[in-house]
Amino acid sequence: MAAWLRARVPASRVLVLPSQTPGVIERFGISRAEADRALQTVTADGRRAAAAAAVNTILREMGGPWRLAARVAALPGCFWLEERAYHGFARHRRRFARWGITPACAEPGDGQP
Repeated sequence: MAAWLRARVPASRVLVLPSQTPGVIERFGISRAEADRALQTVTADGRRAAAAAAVNTILREMGGPWRLAARVAALPGCFWLEERAYHGFARHRRRFARWGITPACAEPGDGQP
C-alpha cells in the first residue's frame, strides 16, 4: 500500500515512512507499540490519527474523489465498519502478499526516508 500511495500522492502531501526507519517513531512521538498496532499519521500541525482514522487522513490529503470517500467513511456507522475492516486486514496483512500487497517494512529499500 505504501508503494501505491507513493505512486499517486506527492511527498509534499503525504510522506510515507515505515516505522522501522531509524528515528522516525521518536521524531513523531509514536510508541513502538502504537506503530506495531496500526497505521499512524501525523499532520503538519501535529494532529495524530491511527488505524481507520489515519486512512481517512490520507484520503483527505489525496483530494478529489478520495476526499469524498474520507467524508463518507468518517460517518459514525461507516467509521465503525471501516475500523473493523482495517483491523481485520491488519491482522492478516501477510496473507495478502500472494496478490502483490506487501507491508512497507518488507519492501526493499524502504528503510530510507
